[in-house]
Amino acid sequence: MREQIETLKKEKNAAVLAHYYVADEVQEIADYVGDSYYLAELATKLSADTIIFCGVSFMGESAKLLNPQKRVVMAEADADCPMAHMVDLERIAKIRDEYPDVAVVCYVNSTAEIKAYSDVCVTSSNALKIVSKLPNKDIFFIPDNQLGRYVAAQLPQKHFIFNDGYCHVHTGIEKEAVLKAKELHPLAKVLAHPECKEEVLELADAIGSTAQMIDYATNAGDREFIICTELGILYELSRKNPDKRFYAPTHNQFCSNMKKITQESVLHALQSEDAGVLLDTAVSERAGLPLKRMLELAK
Repeated sequence: MREQIETLKKEKNAAVLAHYYVADEVQEIADYVGDSYYLAELATKLSADTIIFCGVSFMGESAKLLNPQKRVVMAEADADCPMAHMVDLERIAKIRDEYPDVAVVCYVNSTAEIKAYSDVCVTSSNALKIVSKLPNKDIFFIPDNQLGRYVAAQLPQKHFIFNDGYCHVHTGIEKEAVLKAKELHPLAKVLAHPECKEEVLELADAIGSTAQMIDYATNAGDREFIICTELGILYELSRKNPDKRFYAPTHNQFCSNMKKITQESVLHALQSEDAGVLLDTAVSERAGLPLKRMLELAK
């Protein structure tokens, strides 16, 4: 199967992009593996004609928005992110009416339609940097509630309006489970994703995106870590740090949508002749602007 995948990639000038949360077997065959910011930026630099995206739907949409001339094919068309749908246009319109100077800051974990009605996109790794650069005092952070509160706590000069969206994986990590893991592994440092609850973040030794967590564990002199994010990250953590130990507070830290993607999925996507991700022209033009603004402000 791997030989078939490699052959088809060359024949079709295709690149396979995978998020850290997909299964190990998919990360093994991907040309590029990373978090949402890395993959969004990378998509603008690839010379490949076809991008096979191993992730959930909003990631493929973002790649298409930044590369309208490229063919973007999802490895699994029905792999979706529930949080991406946890805000609607009516709510955005209401906030804009209430706060005329508001900046609608949209986490990339959102649909193209929602991005089209936003002012700027952010990822977990650049949200603080980008929001701090905005001239607006009023910030409507969508769709994730936890990441918005994490950024707000560091920018007291801004006025935040929060949405009630959340990631079920990160919200499912409880304070008690982290405390138990610390009790079992007293020398371990706690690494947490900012989508986690505030009570979990308060226990963390370091908070960051998946890529930032990997960098921290790789560069730290510590040998043990408690990981508070989706467990797909363990593949890259272990690959880069074979002599270090990683523990999970719970056994349900996995995204069922990300895990739908297999090597068979990648092969079928490469064999497919369909057009891939298609977006409404008007939506595409509007939604691409906050993504491009993100890349500019993140420099």
